[in-house]
Amino acid sequence: MSLLEIDDYRLAFDGYEGTAQVLNGIDLSVEEGDAVGIVGETGCGKSVLARSLLRLNPEPPARIVSGHIRFAGEDVLRMQGPALRRLRGAGIGMVFQDPATYLNPVFTIGHQMQDVLRAHGQRRGFADRSIELLESVQLRDAAGLLSRYPHELSGGMRQRVLIAQALAGNPRLLVADEPTTALDVTVQRQVLALIADLVTRLRLTLLLISHDLGVIGALCRRVVVMYAGAIIEDAPAADLFTAPRHPYTRGLLAAVPELDHPERPPQGIPGSIPSLRDPPSGCRFHPRCGLVMPECRSDVPRLSDDRHRVACFAA
Repeated sequence: MSLLEIDDYRLAFDGYEGTAQVLNGIDLSVEEGDAVGIVGETGCGKSVLARSLLRLNPEPPARIVSGHIRFAGEDVLRMQGPALRRLRGAGIGMVFQDPATYLNPVFTIGHQMQDVLRAHGQRRGFADRSIELLESVQLRDAAGLLSRYPHELSGGMRQRVLIAQALAGNPRLLVADEPTTALDVTVQRQVLALIADLVTRLRLTLLLISHDLGVIGALCRRVVVMYAGAIIEDAPAADLFTAPRHPYTRGLLAAVPELDHPERPPQGIPGSIPSLRDPPSGCRFHPRCGLVMPECRSDVPRLSDDRHRVACFAA
């Protein structure tokens, strides 16, 4: 059963310098209980897509051009007021990538946990519920943390607080947007293990966004690759890592250092992501592609309709 369905979703950002076509015809379905990873270079639209699920992109400058986003059968783009507030947290929980930005430095952790719980309708027992949530993300001395400020916590601890807040509304879908950014390797591993444990224990559906293929490979059963605002490949993780079909996906994998084969240096992808205000005609990757054909410059490839979806004429 599909918990999340996105059909031909297009989002533009209007500015003084013109209109940027940030998301261009996103088609994505996430089944209940699945773990899906979204990868791509910085600027490809991963975080904008994640924020679209909760209508967090400010409108304006964001402008929905077309499409539908359905969560549990309800159209998110038509939600207003109470329905939208229920979706945020009770339906979909969001873990943002920078806890230093999303935790207010002038309020204690307990105060901020209380605000989240109050937003989800709780009227009493804030301390007990906050301690329960903080303990669920494996924070020690949860009671003592309630009186501390964000700057008194390490980066890993702050990220765990954000995860606890995301779980406060008992969501069905957990969206983690670059949850290990700016954390050292040891703490990254701990946070990933925590997310994996929560997904299993609470039976959550997971949508994990990252530019780190190792992180995606550790947690996700399915991988979606984005480029310049569009999905260009969508496959089971095992298939994508062993037999990628899109030239861009192959380039991403070739750019990852192989510790077991130091004689094979990582290979970069030539060029850079195109301007979304004036994107190339046809396939947006064709200026950087070594397999470009005439139709790539004029026609937009569509995702194939099979288990391993790919949008590429060469594939």
